[in-house]
Amino acid sequence: MALDENIYEIRREKLKKIEALGHPAYPRKFNYSHTVAQILAEYGGQTTEELESPRVTVRVAGRIMAIRLMGKAGFAHLQQDGQRLQIYVKKDAIGDAGYELWKLLDLGDHIGVRGYLFRTRTGELSIHAEELTFLAKDLLPLPEKFHGLTDVELRYRQRYVDLVMNPEVREVFLKRSKLVQSLRRYFDSQGFMEVETPMMHPIAGGAVARPFKTHHNTLDMDLFLRIAPELYLKRLTVGGFDRVYEINRNFRNEGLGWRWNPEFTMLEAYQAYTDYLGILDTTQGSIEQAVKDVTGGTKTKWGEHEIDWAHANWRRMTMREAISKFWPEKAGAAPSRSDFASHESVAALVERVRGAGISLSYDAAAPVGKTIAAIFEAIAEEHLMQPTIIYEFPTAVSPLSKQKPDEPDWTERFEIFAGKMEIANGFSELNDPEDQRARFEAQLKERERGDEEAHQMDSDYVRALSYGMPPAGGVGIGVDRLAMLITDSHTIRDVILFPLLRPERHSTAEDAEGAEKA
Repeated sequence: MALDENIYEIRREKLKKIEALGHPAYPRKFNYSHTVAQILAEYGGQTTEELESPRVTVRVAGRIMAIRLMGKAGFAHLQQDGQRLQIYVKKDAIGDAGYELWKLLDLGDHIGVRGYLFRTRTGELSIHAEELTFLAKDLLPLPEKFHGLTDVELRYRQRYVDLVMNPEVREVFLKRSKLVQSLRRYFDSQGFMEVETPMMHPIAGGAVARPFKTHHNTLDMDLFLRIAPELYLKRLTVGGFDRVYEINRNFRNEGLGWRWNPEFTMLEAYQAYTDYLGILDTTQGSIEQAVKDVTGGTKTKWGEHEIDWAHANWRRMTMREAISKFWPEKAGAAPSRSDFASHESVAALVERVRGAGISLSYDAAAPVGKTIAAIFEAIAEEHLMQPTIIYEFPTAVSPLSKQKPDEPDWTERFEIFAGKMEIANGFSELNDPEDQRARFEAQLKERERGDEEAHQMDSDYVRALSYGMPPAGGVGIGVDRLAMLITDSHTIRDVILFPLLRPERHSTAEDAEGAEKA
């Protein structure tokens, strides 16, 4: 029998004995007077004398995280909501029946305690127990140090144990919650209305990505889990909601990585009667405020680096300027504006980048703008540690963005980078139905060429635009990536409570036999 299974059976027997003492195995509730946090906040500064006159009686619940027996007395630490408080248990105070319960308790059990506050000889604030109430038995052993396991996937797979054992993990998710609250407050304060849009779409749209597919039995129709809420939110601007946002879950059937999870959270917002620069100001303001609300300042740690989110520290440059600024020395002279104008000149840039030893894929049949975007990703992104706004993107990779009036091959689009990764994407929204239809048709040609992520035709969305959509700026903010940067978490799995994992592999007799032979 495996060790965990053996402990499980031992603790099951203890649970039966606890029931025999008259305690329900799984009671429904416990009426507490204080939380651990309240006790520490209200009485943590009081002296021994102040706690004795008058005596402070409390009822508190929690999980046993340490236990020490000493003859007819003992100590334990209760953990509740991430904070711990010591209890002192003495047979004379809780009686014979209470002490029999005490002896049957294990690390990880939940109990309720009634008693009075005092300070031990070492000065630690504690509860002198007068009554114990059994609340739940931990049938499996808590690890001594869960964070130290060599199998890091186990931390994600058993997040419930990870949260119990590691205060720093709990802190990450408290900060993530504060981040979402701050973003919501900011957009609310700017007159935006929070809405909800469908998560199952008949057409996968609003982004360039591969979708998850499902089927509705009653309607006998295929549907896609949304890759973005964009097209539905913009339908609402057609309907007269001038400022809308949604904190949404999106699903993209793509690879896993330190920045990617198939299920992720974004805040997407649309603001009528402005352009990409207007929504950019709103976005920058929301991020700056969120950092202050979560951390209390403007600087965050990112590995060995410090990111300064103060307004004056943000850089702005066009995509072409960024390519030129970070052009590798080994590739020769930095490109000029004319070098981005034709297939031939861009192909020459590709060869120069490759000649500098940088890996860069190239498809001669692909639109030139797609190649330019690939060059940017290959040579510039790795330099964008501090908050940086990159704007003016190629039309070929921006099917929903409004083109620049003087350069139709470029769009009024921006992305915000920090920590060498994109955290927001926004643009002047394309509201010309004929132009939009043409962009969709161009994307369909890319799909025919084998690009499975190319945007599909959405005729109803084109119809919606035909009713008249006001000029607008829109943005999507990656909540998970922003949480990574604020909490110094270097994989997206560390800021998602339950990230997608491969199916759990259970060992078998064949595995054991193979290991023995090896």
